[in-house]
Amino acid sequence: MTKWVYGFGDGKAEGEQGMKNLLGGKGANLAEMSNIGLPVPPGFTVTTEVCTYYYANGRSYPPELKGQVEVALAEIGRITGKTFGDAANPLLVSVRSGARASMPGMMDTVLNLGLNDTTVAAVAAASKNERFAWDSYRRFITMYSDVVLGVDHSHFEELLDTYKERKGYVLDTDVQAQDWKTLVGQYKALVKEELGTPFPEDPQEQLWGAIGAVFSSWMNARAITYRTLHAIPEQWGTAVNVQAMVFGNRGETSATGVAFTRNPSTGEHALYGEFLINAQGEDVVAGIRTPQSISRAAAAASSSSKPSMEDAMPAAFEQFVGITRKLEKHYRDMQDIEFTVEDNKLWMLQTRSGKRTGKASLRIAVEMVKEGLISKEEAVARIDPGSLDQLLHPTIDPRAERIEIARGLPASPGAASGEIVFSSEEAEAGKAAGRSVILVRQETSPEDIKGMLAAFGILTRLGGMTSHAAVVARGWGKPCVSGAGNIRVDGASGTLIAGGKTFKKRDIITIDGSTGQVLAGKIAMVQPELSGEFADLMVWADGVRRMKVRANAETPADARQARTFGAEGIGLCRTEHMFFDEGRIVAMREMILADDEKGRRTALAKLLPMQREDFRQLFEIMSGLPVTIRLLDPPLHEFLPHTDDEIEEVAASIGVSPAKLKARAQELHEFNPMLGFRGCRLAVAFPEIAEMQARAIFEAAIEAAASTGQPVTPEVMVPLVATRAELDIVKARIDAMAQAVEKERGVKLVYQVGTMIELPRAAIRAGEIAESAEFFSFGTNDLTQTTIGISRDDAASFLGTYVQKGIFAVDPFVSIDQEGVGALVEIGAERGRKQRPGLKLGICGEHGGDPASIAFCEKIGLDYVSCSPFRVPIARLAVAQAALVGARKKTLSEAGAL
Repeated sequence: MTKWVYGFGDGKAEGEQGMKNLLGGKGANLAEMSNIGLPVPPGFTVTTEVCTYYYANGRSYPPELKGQVEVALAEIGRITGKTFGDAANPLLVSVRSGARASMPGMMDTVLNLGLNDTTVAAVAAASKNERFAWDSYRRFITMYSDVVLGVDHSHFEELLDTYKERKGYVLDTDVQAQDWKTLVGQYKALVKEELGTPFPEDPQEQLWGAIGAVFSSWMNARAITYRTLHAIPEQWGTAVNVQAMVFGNRGETSATGVAFTRNPSTGEHALYGEFLINAQGEDVVAGIRTPQSISRAAAAASSSSKPSMEDAMPAAFEQFVGITRKLEKHYRDMQDIEFTVEDNKLWMLQTRSGKRTGKASLRIAVEMVKEGLISKEEAVARIDPGSLDQLLHPTIDPRAERIEIARGLPASPGAASGEIVFSSEEAEAGKAAGRSVILVRQETSPEDIKGMLAAFGILTRLGGMTSHAAVVARGWGKPCVSGAGNIRVDGASGTLIAGGKTFKKRDIITIDGSTGQVLAGKIAMVQPELSGEFADLMVWADGVRRMKVRANAETPADARQARTFGAEGIGLCRTEHMFFDEGRIVAMREMILADDEKGRRTALAKLLPMQREDFRQLFEIMSGLPVTIRLLDPPLHEFLPHTDDEIEEVAASIGVSPAKLKARAQELHEFNPMLGFRGCRLAVAFPEIAEMQARAIFEAAIEAAASTGQPVTPEVMVPLVATRAELDIVKARIDAMAQAVEKERGVKLVYQVGTMIELPRAAIRAGEIAESAEFFSFGTNDLTQTTIGISRDDAASFLGTYVQKGIFAVDPFVSIDQEGVGALVEIGAERGRKQRPGLKLGICGEHGGDPASIAFCEKIGLDYVSCSPFRVPIARLAVAQAALVGARKKTLSEAGAL
């Protein structure tokens, strides 16, 4: 017979250690605390498997469950000397949720269960405290009615507030026993009026109602949202914990509280928490009464006039401090603890690994290594790579008020306040005048590069997590909120409509790229601090990782930032971003408008020295580290103006007729530019473009090697290759240019020519392509688009629905679709290396900074990942964690084989 219920208490627990998946986090920890001899009220856990059964069988229970619950209840009664439902000596219980992953506050709880008109009198007589008994009864009716019966708690609060006002009471503790009796009558009358049936008096009915409510709360809106945000699978389910009640509301010798063994905001090694005398757990977090500090030092720091627990309950406090040390040593992590003191006796109700900020997480892990609690490898494995974003970007002061006017996608972390501008020109002008600006657009394109660079942050109505705005913003470390579909942007009239209000140019807004929030006004910021712990952790991470970490960078500022964060080269230099600067765009447009090859070469000759200087700076900054330079990739029409006004202005600046410019723009217009005349197709049709860029690369390499004394081995990457024939044609031009430069400069060049694998055909024919390519870089942004047939710039309108409905577990542009796109990457890697052993393999799409995608890259044996500069530390940590996981799996496999 399947065991659905596991008991704990009285110094022992059923089951084995490490049953978190079955018992949930709370149940497993209650069992462990019982086993190590801590004072835990006895109880039992209904397993997560019952939750799975419950939803798979029309919200019904396994037939054996009722009997197992009855046996477990009887055991609690044996330990406590009480009987559930007994009129003379009743056992009261709490019913709480307990998922395997901590979800604080997301699911439902019922306390004081088992009270009715009969048992309340017995509790009053046994405790010799009538007020306590009726206070507990009114709490139970309020909570049970809200959680189980669906009568909103606000109705009961309104009755209580009205009663207190009439009686002249200020606090709930002012309310006396007779008052609570009166209110209980009013509460029960309210339930009958709302539901048409009386409040249930039968403890068994109460118990099964609460158990069902906890299981049902697994699918409530806030729990679903939390699971989505934290990638917690729905199929995990929740356990239910039924536990004997202990009471912090039995008078001045009783209390309840919550504490952390270290400060969850800063990581400081000091007890952090609050408690309330004569209260139950929900009072601490409800805000009805002001909690008191746990320790004397904390009370002094907060200038509190109320006594700390250390002063008010010294014996319980001393015992509590000893238990917190024992728990932290046992779990080897900071603990979040709930406790109750009943008549000066301390009871432990819960312990779990505490939620903490990125800064605290780092400090706690590093200090625990130095304290000998955990190893360096454990510290590396423990830190959530994504939490490092909090350390690398400004964030909104947690004490600041937020007035949300819109919400989009958290496309690039950090926060910024500034004046609204609607064009690149306005952004540049604002920056030149010393003002902070937020660039607000329907969507961005490469033409907006200068404005995006000038802006402190970027807000777009359209686009997804890997839209142009998102990708560029992340690369520059600028906050970005994209896909804010509920705003209206009218650049012509200079208005932004959000949250029912109209904002004009130079009005101030704040964007939070970590949450997707758009806020009214200027909000106080907290600047990042890269502490000594950060450096320690990075050194430990680098000591265990196998894969290299490079950066996507094409400006000197990007490259320097990347090196500061520990990048080991440049994995993607997107040369198209270099052509939009003033002066270059003119020559670029002249090249596009030229009538023949001679005209194109004349225009390209103007760009050559600029490109050479670009590459020379990158080579010098990287000082011998590898630099992968992608030849021109986007379609040419992106460099041309679009509106009539822009066409006339540009035509005048370059000395051609507006009609010719407009005709050329129309000629280059494409219905689907993503699949059009771009990438290697440009170099095949206009080889002079690739020749100019190759010359610039090779001449820059020679100059940089001479100035730094470091060897430079450029990696020239040909984009969007589908066939070996395309690569051979372009590679021949690159090799010819290398020979020409070698002859002119009298220097032997060392370089590599490879390709970006971003088309399904290229992945499938990777063996053939590897005969010519010396390296592969998987461009998973485009590979995702071309494999799934989804445009990343247009997918925001429906991808959220796809994720919500479980079609995709996560946005495939954020984390690689391992079964589809990942399979192609694996095929490409395997076939490429079979043809060319030792073929260098990397990934340079946005997935290069995603920890889950990085773990996949480690599994299939790629050599490096490349990501935006501000994600380099995240990638270094994620690569190390992936290596540790791989090493553990190998060890377990070898042990199994032995």
